[in-house]
Amino acid sequence: MATQTVSEVMSEVETKARIVPRRKLTRIMGVEFAPINTPLERRLQTFSAASMSFSFLFAGLGGILLSVYLFFFTSYYLIPLIYMVWYVYDIDTCERGGRRWQRLRKLRVWRYMRDYFPLRLVKTAELPADRNYIIGYHPHGIMSFGAVVNFATEGTKFSEVFPGIVTHPLTLRMNFLFPFYRELPLLYGICCVSQKSIEWILNRKGKGNAAVIVIGGAQEALDAHRGDDYHLTLKHRKGFARVALQNGADLVPVFSFGENDIFTQVENPRGSKLRMFQEFVKRLVGVSPALFHGRGVFQYTWGYVPFRSPITTVVGAPIRVERVANPSREQVDELHGRYVEQLREIFETHKHRCGESHKKLLID
Repeated sequence: MATQTVSEVMSEVETKARIVPRRKLTRIMGVEFAPINTPLERRLQTFSAASMSFSFLFAGLGGILLSVYLFFFTSYYLIPLIYMVWYVYDIDTCERGGRRWQRLRKLRVWRYMRDYFPLRLVKTAELPADRNYIIGYHPHGIMSFGAVVNFATEGTKFSEVFPGIVTHPLTLRMNFLFPFYRELPLLYGICCVSQKSIEWILNRKGKGNAAVIVIGGAQEALDAHRGDDYHLTLKHRKGFARVALQNGADLVPVFSFGENDIFTQVENPRGSKLRMFQEFVKRLVGVSPALFHGRGVFQYTWGYVPFRSPITTVVGAPIRVERVANPSREQVDELHGRYVEQLREIFETHKHRCGESHKKLLID
């Protein structure tokens, strides 16, 4: 597969935008509804994006409610009982590489989701398959759509762009505590973001493996505002650099232009009562309760489906890292500094081609 440059990607996005005919919208009580004659292809793209949003927001709770319903209100009470035995036996699989099923990652639904935004993957350098990697993804955005589509699926044909590299996106362990729902991320190769999990991926699975970390995490999600500058939570997050040194894993900075533009978040400036409440909840449960909205499935005004807005994911060149069993603070700081410098370079080099020349990269 021929690798696209950022310019080629943006040209393709603009061409697709021009060939989509403008349709008359129906407005009822301030709500803009999608035209009835919207092509089936675009409907399928919308449904694919909606499926991920609703899975992200409600599937975990759905797994709990399903278990309770089967046990207390049906004659199928043995199903949750048997599953609970499996659940306990399998509880640590999220720290042992998951159960990555490639066929699931190649489902057509991911191509529809790629084309919905559209979302494009840009390669700037090779990732040799004889090395292991820690890929840092920025920014978090609200739901990290770019991280999921690029690294948990074959929506952008990652395995063809970077042959021989097996990616494992990492997320909070709490996402693997929900019954039934937990099986889904495991099948996509998604694992727990812990040192034990990262070391398993980097040391127990041979070469050509990549642990993908959304470094800014839940804290950074609170700074994901549509159209604003990019605020990254990175200055004091150095654990990934330490783990890279301990395991001799090369660091790969990745920046997704447009990740923050697919939802509108309620204004929550630092120091405001809302922001203080959100940070309190985040410290309490590990998840930041961002207040946001997108569009709906059949209307464009309000809902939890992301807006159609281009996302361009630029994968930087790997930073070579030699193994250091017990790295010093100076070694960690030096590697972290190189990583931040290269991330800034990616941003400044590509922001003009992605139509974001007016934006700044702010690292906190």
